[in-house]
Amino acid sequence: MLDPHEPFFTQQKYKDLYPHDYKGPFFDWPPYRKIQEDDPDGAREHIRCQYAALLSMCDRNLGKLLDWMDEKNMWDDTMLIVNTDHGFMLGEHDWWGKNVGPTYNEIANIPLFIWDPRHKKVGETRYALVQTIDLAPTIYQYFQVPVPESVMGKDLQTVIQGDQKIHEAVAYGSHGGNINCTDGRYVYMRAPDPENDELFNYTLNCSHMCQGFTREEMEKARLTGPFGFTNGYPVLKVKKIKPKTQSGQMNLGDFLFDLKEDRSMNRNMEDEKIAKMMREHMIHIMEENSVPEEVFVRYRLREEDTT
Repeated sequence: MLDPHEPFFTQQKYKDLYPHDYKGPFFDWPPYRKIQEDDPDGAREHIRCQYAALLSMCDRNLGKLLDWMDEKNMWDDTMLIVNTDHGFMLGEHDWWGKNVGPTYNEIANIPLFIWDPRHKKVGETRYALVQTIDLAPTIYQYFQVPVPESVMGKDLQTVIQGDQKIHEAVAYGSHGGNINCTDGRYVYMRAPDPENDELFNYTLNCSHMCQGFTREEMEKARLTGPFGFTNGYPVLKVKKIKPKTQSGQMNLGDFLFDLKEDRSMNRNMEDEKIAKMMREHMIHIMEENSVPEEVFVRYRLREEDTT
């Protein structure tokens, strides 16, 4: 199911759960950008209430699924995974949306609930660092299907059973924006060199999210690879042309946060020792994933720690 997602639409009975006074214009789809205007109409509270109403609708429908599993006695032989792909900024850190600003934990630290009938763990929290790439090998193993060699994730069974550590660090982000890395305590966001425009798509799908590649992009495309992430196939290397009509993550520099001392990610630290440690994690993960060399250059990941 696509919800919760923009537009934040749901039935009135769910909206009534979150009464508030809003007299501004119709507003159910926040723009993806930094919030620059004042909020005299209460737009932030309004959109949060709209979103909360949508979450309540999703909760109710998930409850129907759980009730159905009760009725069919499915808990002894059925794995249930409740997960999402990303979060959404509803005014936190003065941002709307996603993909254009820093990938704060409101976006990256997503819900994950797992019922594994082999272990029957109920009402327990796990603190080991995991990532959505771990879901595929977990499902493979559950059905006793060999995990393909190209799968980079880890089976979550030992985390479910006893909170065993399976990752030293994980990396995440959006194309062309900051490369982000966390070890569970620190979050490091590495910005690209603003003067380096060597940004490429590696793909056989000749389109951006909402439009095809331009003629200029296709004329400069070259077949390259294969890479570890292309399953042995060569792909097109297409230089990303960035017209004003295309959105892209703003280059706001590097960020370093200590989640133990600053869980809300409000204070950008200056600690080169920790930053270097996080860059080393980042480089290791990128090398494991066959990231092309021009990406290391664009993010100045080689030069800073070797000079």
